Amino acid sequence: MRIEQIYTGCLAQGAYYIESNGEVAIIDPLREVQSYIDKAIQNNSKIKYIFETHFHADFVSGHVTLAKKTGAPIIFGPNANPSFEAHIAKDDEVFQLGEVTITVLHTPGHTMESCCYLLKDKGGKNYALFSGDTLFLGDVGRPDLAQKAAHMTQEQLAGILFDSLRTKVMTLADDVIVYPAHGAGSACGKNLSKETVGSIGEQKATNYALRANMTREEFIKEVTDGLLPPPAYFPMNVKLNKEGYENVEDIIKEAKAYDANTFEIIANETDALILDVRHQDDFEKGHIPKSIFIGIDGAFAPWVGALILDNKQPILLITPLGKEEEAITRLSRVGYDNTLGYLKGGFNSWKKAGFEIDTINSVTVNELEEKMKSKVAIFDVRKPGEYAAEHILDVPSTPLDFLNNHLAEFPKEEPFYLYCAGGYRSMIAASILKSRGYDNVINVLGGFTAIINTGIKTTHFVCPSTIK
Repeated sequence: MRIEQIYTGCLAQGAYYIESNGEVAIIDPLREVQSYIDKAIQNNSKIKYIFETHFHADFVSGHVTLAKKTGAPIIFGPNANPSFEAHIAKDDEVFQLGEVTITVLHTPGHTMESCCYLLKDKGGKNYALFSGDTLFLGDVGRPDLAQKAAHMTQEQLAGILFDSLRTKVMTLADDVIVYPAHGAGSACGKNLSKETVGSIGEQKATNYALRANMTREEFIKEVTDGLLPPPAYFPMNVKLNKEGYENVEDIIKEAKAYDANTFEIIANETDALILDVRHQDDFEKGHIPKSIFIGIDGAFAPWVGALILDNKQPILLITPLGKEEEAITRLSRVGYDNTLGYLKGGFNSWKKAGFEIDTINSVTVNELEEKMKSKVAIFDVRKPGEYAAEHILDVPSTPLDFLNNHLAEFPKEEPFYLYCAGGYRSMIAASILKSRGYDNVINVLGGFTAIINTGIKTTHFVCPSTIK
């Protein structure tokens, strides 16, 4: 028996390759599937099953393409109703894979079709749980995403999740390995561990949602407390995972390499978004006017999904040389399939053609400290939890995730300053604001990591309920 976790850091997502006696099961594959096929061929094995733990919201899974390429059936848990051919498994249904078995454990609550897959070794012993978004390390799946589809409140879904965990998961032995669908950085939970493999025993001991003496009411309150609104692209990804999608290989083939002159013409004649995925330092020094920065070396795909609200909008890419296909692929992972093409030769070809170039104004933290001797407008674009932990005194929280909700707060005339933790997110925010006419935006280099080493006064958020 062989189990391989294939973890994608950008999405904080784990897919799984399970092999026994020449037969392979893939759980929650990424949209680009050739690597799974190649691995099976290399091992003289055949992909027999494609298991989906639920209709994913945060990425487009590769189940449809993998089924077409291999002929393997797609398997969902009870209540799933996809538009394509799939096997809708019964609760406790068993699938033989070589010398091992995989049992479906229906665990609704995150979504109503959510399930875990219990792997038993050739001796019939419970060995590993592929827990999807039902159980994470340190957390459980958020119960607010499926409210509309299930015609339930998040509290009702949380109650169902409580029952699923108590009757299907916590009854397993402590030594059963836990392989979750996501780790820290995923928006599918709020307290996910950085670890990607654990055990039932560890989770019983450390996961707040699995406390032995926890009541249903306590569980519902704690699981639903502090949930931020889900990213805007989540419903669209669910739709694609439920109804099907285009092969990513075809999307890559359709994207064209444009010389600078053609690129400029297409940009002017269409409503295409110019998306620059180079490093933030390169974008700062020079970029195409009105282009948006989201660097490919950061949490690229989730930020695209959170900030580009129309996934049908055509996209033109500026990439580092050799990163063109990677950028298109990673866009497709979150359902952004309308990439027209990219600038051939990268940004240098734009400069050589003599077209207009824009820049982002930036200051060091020492320069910011000097500016703060006079009253200046500063904005913190980190996540609310980071802001609550510590931030510059009297600076408001304007999280990048919800930047569109804060546009009226940014001054139109006088300079204002943006910071995040290290500079990646503040550059994204600066690029968006500048593309909308805020030429007075200034990025703080090094972000809060550098700020705390200066004399700039900081504070932390105090919850009003703790003030006596």
